[in-house]
Amino acid sequence: MLESSAARVIILTLDLAGTAVFAISGAAVGVKHRLDIFGVCVLGFIAASAGGMIRDVVIGAVPPAALSDWRYATVSIVAAVVTFWRHPRIERLRLPVLVFDAAGLGLFAVAGTQKALAFGLGPFASAALGMITGIGGGVVRDVLVREIPTVLRSDLYALAALAGSSVVVGGELLGWPPAATAPAGAVLCFAVRLLAIRGRWSLPTAGDAGEE
Repeated sequence: MLESSAARVIILTLDLAGTAVFAISGAAVGVKHRLDIFGVCVLGFIAASAGGMIRDVVIGAVPPAALSDWRYATVSIVAAVVTFWRHPRIERLRLPVLVFDAAGLGLFAVAGTQKALAFGLGPFASAALGMITGIGGGVVRDVLVREIPTVLRSDLYALAALAGSSVVVGGELLGWPPAATAPAGAVLCFAVRLLAIRGRWSLPTAGDAGEE
C-alpha cells in the first residue's frame, strides 16, 4: 500500500532535511581531503543520496526520488557549495563533520523506515531498510576518499541508526502517530551517536576477540 498524503509530507520533510545535513557532512569530508569544488559537490550528493537510492530500489520506488525529484539534487548541491566556501580551514572540520553526520544518520534512518512501512514492508525489513538508508551514503562517501567506512569500525554507527528505526517501527505497531515517533527516533539516533563519540563507546573489535 502506498503512503498517504500525511505520510508523504513527513517522508519528504525528513528526506530533504537529511539530504541537507548529509550533503554538508559529505562536502566537509571533501574539503578535508582538499577536493576541488566539483569533487566536493559530488561527494556531498553521494553522501546525501546513496542510502535513499538503495532504499527506493529495494522497495520498488523507481526511479529513486534523488534522481527523479529536482529538490534532492538542488538541496545537496547548495549545501555542498555553502560548505565549500564556509570551511576554508581544514583543521576545524572534525567536530562539524561528526555532528552533521549524526544528524543526517538520524533523519535518514527514520525517513527510510517510514517509507518502507508506507510501502507495506514488515517491521523487521522496514527497520533494516531504515538503517541502510542512514548508513549507505556514509559508506559510499568514505570509500570514495579511501577511508574505512565508519560503519565497519568500532563506533556505534549502524546500531544508532537501528535504534532510531526501531522507535518508528515500535510506534507503528502501537498505533502511535508518525509525527511523534519520527522526531523521537531521529533524536534517539542522534543522541546515541553523539554519546558514543563523546564517551568513546565501541563494539569489540577483531583484535579484542583474540585477547585472553
